[in-house]
Amino acid sequence: MNKRYLSIEQVDKTFTRNNTETHVLDKVNLSVAQGEYIAIIGHSGCGKSTLLNIVAGLTSATSGCVILDGKEVNAPGPDRSLVFQNHSLLPWLTVYENVALAVNKVFKHTKTSAERREWVLKNLEMVGMSHALTRLPSEISGGMKQRVGIARALAMEPKLLLLDEPFGALDALTRAHLQEEVMRIQNELNNTVLMITHDVDEAVLLSDRIVMMTNGPNANIGEVLDIKLPRPRSRIELAEDPEYNHYRREVLRFLHEKQKKVETIGARAAVGPTKEVAKSAAQR
Repeated sequence: MNKRYLSIEQVDKTFTRNNTETHVLDKVNLSVAQGEYIAIIGHSGCGKSTLLNIVAGLTSATSGCVILDGKEVNAPGPDRSLVFQNHSLLPWLTVYENVALAVNKVFKHTKTSAERREWVLKNLEMVGMSHALTRLPSEISGGMKQRVGIARALAMEPKLLLLDEPFGALDALTRAHLQEEVMRIQNELNNTVLMITHDVDEAVLLSDRIVMMTNGPNANIGEVLDIKLPRPRSRIELAEDPEYNHYRREVLRFLHEKQKKVETIGARAAVGPTKEVAKSAAQR
């Protein structure tokens, strides 16, 4: 196994707007093994999506680099598939056509027309959408749209699957069902996955490691938690598992401590300078 299949090296990101610089990411380093499932979690504004966009090639790092399977990432490419929180399906295309569009682009010169059609059908079958091939996105539920989005991403046979809160807009029941599907598919295909989530239970259930980001600006990786729960995993069985609950508490502890730090800093800013600072200022 290549333990540095994906390598994020000293990645910094600064945004400039109206001559004001915001340093979002500060020297982020992470190595991901082939076939590993990584969840990235942290409070809003900690740069999770920015980091994912840099790995996807949608945003350039200010400094540092991303290496995937020995090649530097400089732009979007078919070796990385991204699934957003919103399904991003083309509304005028059917379920089948939305997946076929990606397949025809990626495999135009390597698969015959018949092979491409069979591949589209296989990936839609994998996510349980074979019954809706001719439906438009407006004719299916939110959960079904996400299934199609996942099928489209997997059909490109990416080296790296990027998930940006893919279940965040779904109801709890649909979310749980799709989590089960993603676990099954990842177990079957051994995909390398990088997923952003705000859901602690989701992170523990799905991942091999949880990367916990410090609060921004100047965010970096605060802690990395190894999840040593055996696979396949059952949500019901894990609910009472002491190890599962230990991992869950560790993530909650980290997030709570970071939030308390932000609130403390905010409270200090609201009441003004401390007595020592005020005294020093008066003496000057």
